[in-house]
Amino acid sequence: MKKRLKIKDDFDMDLIAESGQCFRWDKVDDDTYRVIHGEDCLYLSREGPKTYCFECGEDALGSWEDYLDLGEDYSSIRGRIDADRDPFLHAAAEDQKGIRILRQDPWEMLITFIISQNKNIPGIKRCVESLCRAAGDERVDVRGERYFAFPGPKATADLGHEILRSCSLGYRCDYILAAAEAVLSKDLDLEALKDAEEAETIERLTSIHGVGPKVANCISLFGLHHIDAFPVDVWIKRILDAEYPDGYPAEEYSPYNGVYQQYMFAYYRKNH
Repeated sequence: MKKRLKIKDDFDMDLIAESGQCFRWDKVDDDTYRVIHGEDCLYLSREGPKTYCFECGEDALGSWEDYLDLGEDYSSIRGRIDADRDPFLHAAAEDQKGIRILRQDPWEMLITFIISQNKNIPGIKRCVESLCRAAGDERVDVRGERYFAFPGPKATADLGHEILRSCSLGYRCDYILAAAEAVLSKDLDLEALKDAEEAETIERLTSIHGVGPKVANCISLFGLHHIDAFPVDVWIKRILDAEYPDGYPAEEYSPYNGVYQQYMFAYYRKNH
């Protein structure tokens, strides 16, 4: 099925694909991405100013609109930034407008961001694809091309150390197996955390072996859609030191700190 949509709000496929929040976006040509999320696959094409073609399964369009967070008004979120009071964030948001916080699967994000530790984006993508090929169900997309769904907790746990190591996961194998066991035993209830307070969310996530505060905040932001979560990595530490020596005004920017973090992260990484 092909469906053309006008997206009037901020939306830029390239900026989203390069933002560091998703690792199964692959460029097919200059105007098209193949996006795999969970068990589904989408071809997303730019056809003109603010006009996009969604090519996916017949009943899947609504879920892809939700995935892209098209119900949120990101131009209004940018509009909350005062250019005089915070020229850095204003410049970052203007430069990176088009990034959106995707509504991704929390289990997939739990494992993906465990994998992300001490890896660059191409390395993360390779490991995620290897894991999907090792344990994910093989499917065929609307263009007749095969792909592999992201494996669930049981399929992941069943791989064991040896196969996980063959996916170039190294020391992360123990962390991945611990996460799978926590979800299978219901010690970690990811669905319940969608509605939990942020402090509880971070506490529960960091109780999992191998999940520290930065990874927990990434899972919270990109998997649970807690858009006030504020992951702090090397790039954000540099920004806070350079641009906010007197402290970053998190309370003032709540409840959209996660959106602003993405603007800052992408802008700073582009220019430094």
